[in-house]
Amino acid sequence: MKSVKQTDILTGSIPKQLLLFFLPIWFGTLFQQLYNTADTLIVGNFVGTNALAAVGATGPFVNLLVGLFVGLCSGAGVVIAQSWGAHDPDAVDRQVHTALVLSAAVGALLTVLGLVTAAPMMRLLGTPDEILPDAALYLRIYFLGMIPQMLYNMGTNILRAIGDSKRPLYFLIAASLVNIVLDVVFIAVFGWGVMGAALATVLSQVASAVLTLRCIVGSQGMPWHIRAEKLRLHGDVFAAICTIGVPAAAQSAMYNISNMFIQSSMNSFGTSTIAAWGVYGKIDFVFWMTINSLGIAITTFAGQNFGARQYDRVRRGVRVCLAMAACTTLVISFTFYNLAEVLFRLFSQDDAVVAVGVGMMHVLTPVYITYVCIEVLAGALRGCGDVRVPTLITVFFVCGLRMLWLFIAVPIRHEVATVEMSYPITWSLASALFILYYVKGGWMQRCAEKWERSRQGDAA
Repeated sequence: MKSVKQTDILTGSIPKQLLLFFLPIWFGTLFQQLYNTADTLIVGNFVGTNALAAVGATGPFVNLLVGLFVGLCSGAGVVIAQSWGAHDPDAVDRQVHTALVLSAAVGALLTVLGLVTAAPMMRLLGTPDEILPDAALYLRIYFLGMIPQMLYNMGTNILRAIGDSKRPLYFLIAASLVNIVLDVVFIAVFGWGVMGAALATVLSQVASAVLTLRCIVGSQGMPWHIRAEKLRLHGDVFAAICTIGVPAAAQSAMYNISNMFIQSSMNSFGTSTIAAWGVYGKIDFVFWMTINSLGIAITTFAGQNFGARQYDRVRRGVRVCLAMAACTTLVISFTFYNLAEVLFRLFSQDDAVVAVGVGMMHVLTPVYITYVCIEVLAGALRGCGDVRVPTLITVFFVCGLRMLWLFIAVPIRHEVATVEMSYPITWSLASALFILYYVKGGWMQRCAEKWERSRQGDAA
């Protein structure tokens, strides 16, 4: 069996290598988003506004639970990338087997949590009674697919950590096509509504997990080749993953908790606003998938080059990535602002929903640029093993301040725009702190010293 194809990000042109690694991640994230976007398009056009609002209302809760594990995945990705950059195949072997066992266990836990807490959490978020049953039903079915979703997420982190960002793209294209076909069959043909949308998503997640695991299992002779007898939790590897992954998970959790407060605030404005916010999230995801993909790219780039002790190349990579992120963000902002109504009418023909949504776009899209430094600098720091300060900045000056704004400002001026302003205010402050820490924080020397000590301990 042929080995997975890798991008050598330790040598050559930094812009070229970052771009070659970024593009498959971007397209992969795009096709992954098609899971929910297909649900939204077909539900909005074939079922109606209430069903559209029900699917949209589940987003913050899903993102909270899934985001916890994605943070752990990032920890596994960093330790594997550093070991791969240091040319330590034995460490990679142990890390990969530990990561997959961890993913299956956490997937099972998330399934149980999702099934038990679906309806109570929707009530806690203030979901209107007319959409509560559909929202809870969607969640219960969605969480049945947690184990394959977690295995897929961990598998893609493993592949990307060793430089393969292409095959996860191919697997997601196949899974997205499965999702779209099943959406049409289950919703437009069978008339299963919200239940059909959830079933289509779960089955497509199973497809992506099967393809990813088949790729890893079939990589005979490579350090990431899976063998059943080696599948166990190695304590030292688990600790290393948690050292980076737990703060990342906590950061993700705080992001999503703050977004749940945002959703709760939006719920207070009625069904049209809930539906508009759900649609905005599908459009807005083009920006997020671009910035997040650059964050993943710079994390892996920094991790491998840091493991190879190419510290100056890490810094040059960060500068290139910041320039790429700023340019793409400006293009996205300009496009979204000017095509707001056209984009919204792709998802809904309800004039009230479109009117609210266009207002959202005009408030938020011009301020996307204030977020760029947070994602890129946090990704680079994480790739080098520095997670404590970036987590503190994010938790307190993005998430905490955002919730404080919602508690204080929104009751005083109860408008959708007031809720939305929580984003640029917190992004701007956190970006300034990230820049200050990156330039003056002395983080590279601390990370390098810690890495050398860990390598000496392994050698002993």
